[in-house]
Amino acid sequence: MSDTLKQDFCLADGTYLLSHSVGRPLISAQQAFGEAFWAPWQQSNIEPWQQWLAIITDFQHALARLFHHQADAFCPQVNLSSGLTKLVMSIPRLQRRNSVILMSEIDFPSMGFAIKKALPDCEIRFIPKQLDITNEAVWQSHISEDVDIVFISHVYSNTGQQAPIRHIINHAKLQGCLSLIDVAQSAGIIPINLSELNPDFMIGSSVKWLCSGPGAAYLWINPWQLENCRPQDVGWFSHENPFEFDIHHFSYHPSALRFWGGTPSISPYAIATNSLQYFHRIGIEHLRQHNQQMIQKLTKALADFTVSPRDASRQSATVILDFGARQQHIMTMLKKHNISVDARNMGIRVSPHIYTDADDIHTFIDRIQAEY
Repeated sequence: MSDTLKQDFCLADGTYLLSHSVGRPLISAQQAFGEAFWAPWQQSNIEPWQQWLAIITDFQHALARLFHHQADAFCPQVNLSSGLTKLVMSIPRLQRRNSVILMSEIDFPSMGFAIKKALPDCEIRFIPKQLDITNEAVWQSHISEDVDIVFISHVYSNTGQQAPIRHIINHAKLQGCLSLIDVAQSAGIIPINLSELNPDFMIGSSVKWLCSGPGAAYLWINPWQLENCRPQDVGWFSHENPFEFDIHHFSYHPSALRFWGGTPSISPYAIATNSLQYFHRIGIEHLRQHNQQMIQKLTKALADFTVSPRDASRQSATVILDFGARQQHIMTMLKKHNISVDARNMGIRVSPHIYTDADDIHTFIDRIQAEY
């Protein structure tokens, strides 16, 4: 099936294994963008806002299908940092001095930057980077009653690890803590059912496994938390009636769109909606299964170099390979052969998507093995 699906993507010559960074665009993306965004603007004298806003509604419904929840609990955002800033500034519990946020030292740094600037009087407690964040006991030992919110990256792109989010969310509830999950690195490749997990909040984006390019991020607010959220960064689309036009009256939108803000960006969501609808037809379970099959081929052949988890429940969608002193040599060799990967402190990152087939994996393995 993947050989057929490979034809649906824009793939240049060589082997692309960088979906943890930017997913490859669909061939249909340009046409879908033209029909949804350009056509209403170009082909009529009527202002296109009615058609453009329908793109956002479709985007919300596509997210609802992906994450198994209601569409009006999702709000578009420009990126995760902006969405996170809006979110934490809206929660009264986090506004008091010395509120406590728990995160890991291996979280994406932008998340820590955003929280500290948005909440200058908070205390950020870090799970030390040397501890195993795939271990439920590690989280349990750090989640206590004085923690206000637990920030959880579903997966960690630099280590190839997957956090036990179900256990973390449940333990946070027992301790009276709020929970916030970041799905930037798992959305579209690891199944997530928000109705079952029932966290308080979620942030995510579409640039990686959802193959949608930058700009189509989102917030999800658990409906029972919505009335507790009072966004500070608002605009006319945060209003319950954006077209009321009464400067003396503001009332929050009754849905998660209270986080939307001013005149919204539209074009990224036209591309993202097309991608989300495409992947919905394939099924995220199939995407994960294919990813795991390719990962198994990699880790079996390159077991001596694999430093990311081998257990599927602790494994992200990315394999981390450490070649020690030969790391730079291996990177240079792969670049020479037009094999696209990247490297971080722990090693070379390799991410097979649905457009990655067995031949791609064997090409990568053969090039590595030829060096040893």
